[in-house]
Amino acid sequence: MTSPHILQDFDHAITTFRGELLSMAGKARHNLERAIRALLERNEELANAVIADDNDVDDHERRIDELGMEILTRFHPLASDLRLVISAMKISGNLERISDHATNIAKRARKMSARAEIQEITLIEPLYTLADQLLRDAIASFTDHDARLGASLHDRDKELDRMHKSVTAVYGERIENQNGRSEDYLHLILVVRSLERVGDLAVNIGEDAVFLEAAKDLRHSKDRSIS
Repeated sequence: MTSPHILQDFDHAITTFRGELLSMAGKARHNLERAIRALLERNEELANAVIADDNDVDDHERRIDELGMEILTRFHPLASDLRLVISAMKISGNLERISDHATNIAKRARKMSARAEIQEITLIEPLYTLADQLLRDAIASFTDHDARLGASLHDRDKELDRMHKSVTAVYGERIENQNGRSEDYLHLILVVRSLERVGDLAVNIGEDAVFLEAAKDLRHSKDRSIS
């Protein structure tokens, strides 16, 4: 029989593990929000803060990996507890990449802040809004144990893909016009690409939430129904 002491240690480890992941999720989302603000507001100081704070997200990922491995080797969890550890470790990798995209956006914002403003930069806003909604709901699908919400992200991400193609085409046309701002429009194309990737990573997180709650792997699956 498992001793009460071991059970108490396990519960504490799981609570700490989940808390670390949720803190990481909050920081990754905050970094993305500030990176877009830095771009739209031409705020070099804010861009520098995002770049500096990316190390905190990296530290969270390392800590989650360490805690996850400790739980696996010490407690040998089964069923839903095992899925929690596996899902959370995968989610942390996606969150780290989201923060990397925020850092890349911040670096481009810093470069563009020294140059004249581009009117079409406002086309970024609706893409960010949708990408952030997907990320917010992806995190919620994990924290709220909502498999259906997690599964819904795949279809919703298609709208972000459509917007990505449309805005990229506009910026591409501006580059072809050779109005002396080609470099800036290229930066914006890559920002749009980062936001599209954030949507993809949010879908990945939603799929991990589905695996946690429904024990179903949606990757590469045509059947995305949740029974």
